[in-house]
Amino acid sequence: MSVIENSKLTVVGAGSVGASTAYAALIRGSARHVALYDINAAKVEAEVLDLAHGTQFTGSSDIVGSDDVSVVEGSQVVVITAGAKQNPGQSRIELAGVNAGIMRKMMPQLLEVAPEAIYVVVTNPCDVLTVLAQEATGLPTERLFASGTVLDTSRLRWKLAERAGVSRSSVHAYIVGEHGDTEFPLWSKATIGTVPILDWETPRGDRMTVDELDQIADDVRNAAYKVIQGKGATNYAIGLSSARIVEAILNDEHAVMPVSPVLHDFHGVDGVALSVPSIVSASGARPIRGTTFAPNELDLFHRSADALRDVAASLR
Repeated sequence: MSVIENSKLTVVGAGSVGASTAYAALIRGSARHVALYDINAAKVEAEVLDLAHGTQFTGSSDIVGSDDVSVVEGSQVVVITAGAKQNPGQSRIELAGVNAGIMRKMMPQLLEVAPEAIYVVVTNPCDVLTVLAQEATGLPTERLFASGTVLDTSRLRWKLAERAGVSRSSVHAYIVGEHGDTEFPLWSKATIGTVPILDWETPRGDRMTVDELDQIADDVRNAAYKVIQGKGATNYAIGLSSARIVEAILNDEHAVMPVSPVLHDFHGVDGVALSVPSIVSASGARPIRGTTFAPNELDLFHRSADALRDVAASLR
């Protein structure tokens, strides 16, 4: 992948997710310049040194960092990972109170030094924090959105590809809704190649059942909890998926991704950030209004919206 000339990505937060995002961006060549910003001077300096020591092997990208917000200046894309991390047994929503305060304080500072940037919220609960950040800044909804269910969709496609005996790129399926406990797959649109998911014959000569798909969806929904229980944090996959979103923006790809912008009159949902298939380009993310839902899926979508609306209201 060629690095976009003079492009700049800043990752806010030098914790495990932020450092992994910066690392993934360097390895993939997501941007010409990568910056890391964190209020912990010793931590950000150490992470940048560790990353910079390997830039001989990462192509033409370079890395800088600071505890001074001016390092964000000139960014086309800002990925926000700063905040308290999710602990074992803790839901993303339980993080909301602490991280909402951090987001409200930080966003105006970032916007002052990078007023033209596109902002991608990764900090959990990312959907709720996106709504609060948009209210605090007044940014157009296409320029401020959450990473949403891009990672959850990757988890789903990985599991389906293993079961179907095909490459992950041949699986066309999406997780939508909240990035969290009320997320769900759009099974009505899921295919392997052009074959509907329930009609696909696997290498074992059988077909997947509705019960099996329900179990796969449950495994995907709880995947982060399993990783957190074992190693304390999820970081590699979210770093990679965040870098991929950055590339879609900087390359003006018009790629379809299930990111989470604040929705307005989208299948009856208004003022809530939820993941839906969206076109991601240099202008940001725009929901695909032609997306359709089966009746039961629309019910799940509205349930997801109601759950997040209640959390956002409690934080205002």
